[in-house]
Amino acid sequence: MRLNKYMALCGVASRRKSDELIKNKKVKVNGKIIDELGVDIDINKDIVEVDGKKIYLKNKKVYIILNKPEGYVTTVKDQFNRKKVLDLVENIDERIYPIGRLDYETSGLLFLTNDGELTYKLTHPKHEITKTYIAKLKGIPNENKIKEFEKGLKIENYITAPAKFKILKKENGISICEIKIHEGKNRQVRKMCKAIGHPVLSLKRVSMGNIKLGNLKKGEWRYLTEDEIKYLKSL
Repeated sequence: MRLNKYMALCGVASRRKSDELIKNKKVKVNGKIIDELGVDIDINKDIVEVDGKKIYLKNKKVYIILNKPEGYVTTVKDQFNRKKVLDLVENIDERIYPIGRLDYETSGLLFLTNDGELTYKLTHPKHEITKTYIAKLKGIPNENKIKEFEKGLKIENYITAPAKFKILKKENGISICEIKIHEGKNRQVRKMCKAIGHPVLSLKRVSMGNIKLGNLKKGEWRYLTEDEIKYLKSL
């Protein structure tokens, strides 16, 4: 975002007046005086000061991608005092929360935000967003089992929507599979795999839509880029 626009949104002054403050060397970005116009900043990372005081966006929206490790809950509070994903995200002033859930034993991609509208969009069943998982399964599913999985399975009191299932690797009675689903019911992938007789040994979510976990290590997080945020809002 342009520095003068950011200053205006923070309530410092109009864009024109903000430009005057910049010309008069009243503005610092990350401790460095800025005296030229047209500078772009990263509103999620850069620290802006005007006359020695930090400025902040009011109701600033925060968008984060986290590689959730196993052994963490995705709730904001936990009655059993287990480790929470929010414990991994430090130095964030805004009150953020996870979009959807990953169960305790599952690792991988998780979004966190304070944008309620986006949370609704990404979690509501009518918005079919593809979630991709890599699963290590006990045994090697045959063609018929894979067809059953992809067509839809009766799980408890519902039938799952069509899904995709691809075996990536087979070794010593274990299969590594790529699974794509649109829904997000509680422990759904685990229940589906169990229903075809091949329980999950480990499970990791690697992408949602076109946004991939990439090379983020377990427990690491980063801010989503502006392009990624635009993409999620366009879904």
